[in-house]
Amino acid sequence: MDELIDILTSEGKATEKSALKSEAHHHGWFHATVHIWLFTTDAKVLLQKRGLNKKVFPGLWDISVAGHIGAGESILTAAKREVFEEIGLQLTDTDFTKIATRKHQISHKNGIIDNEFHQVFIAELKIPLTKLALQETEVAAIELFDLTILKQTKKLHNVLLPEFHDYYCKVYDAINSKILNSTPE
Repeated sequence: MDELIDILTSEGKATEKSALKSEAHHHGWFHATVHIWLFTTDAKVLLQKRGLNKKVFPGLWDISVAGHIGAGESILTAAKREVFEEIGLQLTDTDFTKIATRKHQISHKNGIIDNEFHQVFIAELKIPLTKLALQETEVAAIELFDLTILKQTKKLHNVLLPEFHDYYCKVYDAINSKILNSTPE
């Protein structure tokens, strides 16, 4: 879907300009997205298999939920919206723990230039996968993987991307720390 998004500077500051997502990707204009990594207390991470119709990384196992922040939309509002749209899960502001803002730049073979600032969150998944409703145009499947998969991305094929291994290790560390700190002794 081609939505209106706010354009940022290369330092991540607001420009007070908005454009269609397709324009931003065509020109390489910086913009903001949300990444939400869902985990369970038994050290599993939810990954989604991207829809085969996606313009970038179709059919790849990827982040639990991710999406663009709409023009004028707050970061947490976008995070809640994306989680609900993609997997039918309603979360509240307090369910999210922000772990990073990540500058990401990649040019795809199809001409899309992704210059983004990822607002990265983790959140506990407290319901079974059978209670989730997938947005079929975006998500082909979801599955719980052992959390350690985030540290094995250099060895695996079609499960996350090896070039972002350091990012996945940071997510692993944040989730692992959250689980350890919330487990009663």
